[in-house]
Amino acid sequence: MTTPAIQIQHLNKTFGKTSALNDLSLELAPGHIVGLLGENGCGKTTLLKILAGLIADYRGDVRIFGHEPGPGSKAIVSFLPDASFLPQDARVAHCIRLYRDFFTDFDEAKARDLIGFFGLDEQMRLKQMSKGMREKVQVALTMSRRAKLYLLDEPISGVDPAAREVILNGILRNLDEDSMLLIATHLIHDLEPILDSVVLMRHGNVVLQGDADDLRAEHNLSLDALFRETYR
Repeated sequence: MTTPAIQIQHLNKTFGKTSALNDLSLELAPGHIVGLLGENGCGKTTLLKILAGLIADYRGDVRIFGHEPGPGSKAIVSFLPDASFLPQDARVAHCIRLYRDFFTDFDEAKARDLIGFFGLDEQMRLKQMSKGMREKVQVALTMSRRAKLYLLDEPISGVDPAAREVILNGILRNLDEDSMLLIATHLIHDLEPILDSVVLMRHGNVVLQGDADDLRAEHNLSLDALFRETYR
């Protein structure tokens, strides 16, 4: 049997008196592009950070391709946070070298290909770039690791529609068919065409999950409309 890409049982996480994840259970198979959908504050980012191994003080069982979050899982997970994580004074070429030196699975040729695909100059400094251009740099670096699981937190948020399409095309460029891509977003309309399945979250738990085509057929709605109906 194929090992699940993500297997979670009774996951709970609190911040003080605030419950971010509430008895969440979830299983996702590899080789799919999955939309993690939900309004701001529903627990999407907390879940991604736990899967990325950045939050350890949770209750419940979490497995990534059979590994508990830790060194074993971090070696096969590539995470794009929702905030800038690169030194703003650095040139793109320097950022590529940083990733090359830090991650043994980093494909420098792929990174340069993606930077070129995005129409970016490797000698530009990040502080000279627009938000959309900086987001493209971060996407290029994240997607150039030979990972088994890619976790992207709002990769197209805050950029114009034209940039969103280019970024999505870059994300899918040369994506290994055996890898899993989990994208957290509230911009369902832009992502709907590329999603194989979706997970809808609310108040720290999963309220709806399934194959994208099955959900559209069952509810006779687009995923975007189904999302709006669920959170209305």
